[in-house]
Amino acid sequence: MGKGRKKYIYAALALIVFGIMTACGNHQAGKESDPEPQSDPEAQMDMQAEGSSAREDTGEETEEMKLNIQVGDSEFTAALNDNSSVDALKELMADGPLALNMSDYAGMEKGADLGVTLPQNNVQMNTQAGDIILYQGRTLVIYYDTNSWSLTPIGKMENIDPEELREVLGTGDVAVTMSLE
Repeated sequence: MGKGRKKYIYAALALIVFGIMTACGNHQAGKESDPEPQSDPEAQMDMQAEGSSAREDTGEETEEMKLNIQVGDSEFTAALNDNSSVDALKELMADGPLALNMSDYAGMEKGADLGVTLPQNNVQMNTQAGDIILYQGRTLVIYYDTNSWSLTPIGKMENIDPEELREVLGTGDVAVTMSLE
């Protein structure tokens, strides 16, 4: 067989293989594939808003619970996030308040082991004073300073002054009681 004829056969085979691969990429079991996922942030926010309104339309009342935090004589309130970690924390607190002995870490946070593992919903975040997070599914943390890490947001303390929070939490271990409002 001549060189020209071999090139022609290889080119024809390449076109056939390309055609088959293209057809397989566009169809699954005779159906067209789903469109590309949307990467437009506004479209994603619209989709999330539609999902939340669909939940509201079910007729179920969505009650916004707050977290009460008592440190000595000081009381704080925190708005809770909406994720499976918070849902599990609420279940953990269903029988009553959660008493924690929180230890200082790195001069920026107080943390306590929960004794159980909760689901994680980690996101890269820059914490601020008053952020309440879940670390590695087991440690509940109150930040009184900043940090940047992949953490699970639980809630945010409302109307707090960072200096006041730092003073109330102190430098050593601190007893904290958390309850649902």
